[in-house]
Amino acid sequence: MQPIVAVVADVRDFDNYRWHATPQTYLEAAMAAAGVLPLIVPAFGDRVDFAALVDRVDGVLLSGSKSNVHPRNYGQQATPDHEPYDEERDATALPLIRAAIDAGVPLFAICRGVQELNVALGGSIAHEIHTREDRADHRAPVSDDQDVRFGLAHGIAVKADSCLAKIVGSSQIEVNSLHRQAIEVLSTRLAVEATAADGTVEAVSVKDAKGFAVGVQWHPEYWAKSDGPSGSLFRAFGDAARMRAEARIAGA
Repeated sequence: MQPIVAVVADVRDFDNYRWHATPQTYLEAAMAAAGVLPLIVPAFGDRVDFAALVDRVDGVLLSGSKSNVHPRNYGQQATPDHEPYDEERDATALPLIRAAIDAGVPLFAICRGVQELNVALGGSIAHEIHTREDRADHRAPVSDDQDVRFGLAHGIAVKADSCLAKIVGSSQIEVNSLHRQAIEVLSTRLAVEATAADGTVEAVSVKDAKGFAVGVQWHPEYWAKSDGPSGSLFRAFGDAARMRAEARIAGA
């Protein structure tokens, strides 16, 4: 059976329409590497019955995006450095994260998704980290070639005996880097799974989760078919979703 995974949409305005959409790279990685069927959930905020949604799906995938979580969600004032926003996605992703964790639904959060995960559980976000003296520049290279923009850029140290270490089978892996923001104050419900050389949190897991609940700051979806650690992450998520699907069917 092919598990069903909910993917929260970004909201975009073009061609005189408002679109609820997700980049194909995430959907393709979900199908090809994780072996799940991704279904895009429109970002309708509290109009969504989150309890009913997590009861009917086998996983939740949170994609990256150009937009940032609005700072009001973690108690800060908005500035131009925090932009752009997608408040409709915020209003959908944050409560869905909490509902999924409470229900034991497998959760995989990528880039903006890991920042949403941290904020949903009480953490905060650092913005424009490349301007800080103690941080490297984690932004994407300037190029029209996506292979260049998403190229593996730096190593990260994976904590021994962590969930991520068991998935990727290594204490050091290479990742890409396309972000301006990063986790600042870590939620007390999250454990750090990996860090960059400058201390940037690169991966987390939910301490009290009933199952798979992992977030990464990089973009494993882009190389899920060819890069070992990237594919391993999606396969682990897919395996967790299959276990959830089997349990859900048995319970029904």
